Amino acid sequence: MAEFEGTPNGAGRRFVVVASRFNDAVTQPLVDGALDCLVRHGARADDIDVVWVPGAWELPAAVARVLMSERYDAVVACGAVIRGETPHFDFVAGEASRGLSLLQGEYGVPIGFALLTTNTTEQAAARAGGGHGNKGWDAAMAAMQMADLFALLDSGEDVEDDA
Repeated sequence: MAEFEGTPNGAGRRFVVVASRFNDAVTQPLVDGALDCLVRHGARADDIDVVWVPGAWELPAAVARVLMSERYDAVVACGAVIRGETPHFDFVAGEASRGLSLLQGEYGVPIGFALLTTNTTEQAAARAGGGHGNKGWDAAMAAMQMADLFALLDSGEDVEDDA
């Protein structure tokens, strides 16, 4: 039985971080975490682009555009939708998430998911470098692992098993 698993290897790959400016006190640390993770795992700064959009609603449109370019091995999407007093949260969080999910399937390119959907600003801050870590870092790690896995699966190379 062959087993396949990607490793967090950014060397020789191109990445794009697509991030929302809305709630930038939260999204900037997510972007910083993603960039730090990518570089620490071998990606060259020149092989990473950052694209800023107004809000989480615009993330899927921008991600679709960068995927159309066929320049990137993986995407990291960063944003923060914080619940307010109206149902606006449900529409933006749900549709932005759904849009990113559909794009990943349509283009076959990994999209690391650092779109926070929290009830409070404090919960978002805790996930953007606070007590719950940095979900930008985590999303970049997942994007690298998936890009590596896809390259392995696409290589057509036989993997010897140890049995």
